[in-house]
Amino acid sequence: MAALLPAIALPAQDGLDVSVKGFVDTYHAFRTESPTDWMSSRTRVRGEVRLEKDGGGAFVSANLVYNALLKDMSGFQLREAYAYWGNPHWDIRAGKQIISWGVADGLRVTDLISPMDYSEFLAQDYDDIRVPVGALRVRYLRDAWSLEAVAVPVPEFFKLPTDPANPWSVGMLPPEVRPEARLKNMEYGARFCCFLGGVDFSLMALRTWTKMPELQGDHIGYHRLTVLGGDISIPFGAFVFRGEIADNISDGGVHQGNALAGLDWYPGADWNLSAQFNYTWQKDGTPSALATLRVSKALLHNALTLSTFAYADVRDKGVFNRLSADWTVTDQIHAILGYDYFYADGGMFLRYAHNSEVWVKLKYNF
Repeated sequence: MAALLPAIALPAQDGLDVSVKGFVDTYHAFRTESPTDWMSSRTRVRGEVRLEKDGGGAFVSANLVYNALLKDMSGFQLREAYAYWGNPHWDIRAGKQIISWGVADGLRVTDLISPMDYSEFLAQDYDDIRVPVGALRVRYLRDAWSLEAVAVPVPEFFKLPTDPANPWSVGMLPPEVRPEARLKNMEYGARFCCFLGGVDFSLMALRTWTKMPELQGDHIGYHRLTVLGGDISIPFGAFVFRGEIADNISDGGVHQGNALAGLDWYPGADWNLSAQFNYTWQKDGTPSALATLRVSKALLHNALTLSTFAYADVRDKGVFNRLSADWTVTDQIHAILGYDYFYADGGMFLRYAHNSEVWVKLKYNF
């Protein structure tokens, strides 16, 4: 079985290069508050296959999952599957893929194409909760700038758990009505990136849909949205300043502003500190503010990494903090122990105020 072998790079056959890699991980979480039950228990095999020839190729990524608590989430899951072609100036991808825009860490300002899977809310690795979309992405690359265009014929939306057996369930929802799979409902956008040797910035425009379902009469649905925005990244010594801003304009003409400022600090000695502040507002609406703090430190010649990543709902006084200790047993094996802490008086974390948990994860890369 491929999962028991190291990464494979097969010899070229008539110019065709084949590589296989992936990982096996098992994750188990136990609630530390009443009723002190299991929050998660799942094991996964991830396989990735890449075929390349003459600048073109194909990539497929899939999971085989056994979920001991939620049987409906067990089985085969296709993650990404796309074909690509490129040269020094062009990069083209078509198929199911994850598209990431912007410079924010764990927050969404201009990163609005791939939605999120909230089956376990934020108590997963951030990359694991991105939902791939079926898309055509074309990039034109130069030394100092690039231009990217994206088209998504059938949009994807946030995945919300409704199974009452799931500790992260949002409860039963009204019937969902999605946009029809018609040409006029497709998502499309463009992003221009500029690299000036010390300052990187981008400008974007996106015709999309709201990704989180909204109550619309007797059902939940989505509305059309135009987003104009940009981001910037400026390194200065041991610091990196990051910023993003977006104007979200509904078809009804309502503008919602979303801005983020972030600062990364690399003081040396394997320390890494990052802070962000995200502010959202609209006319005649209640503003919201979300802050994050990430701190990590590598010890024992990088064999052990201690880290914390916290979200703070500033207005409603809520906190989610994920602490972890990652021990590199070998280059291929990691053992991770963590604790997720929730506190909330209201707002987005209130539903999970009693979901604090201790968890363990074992991972083998092949």
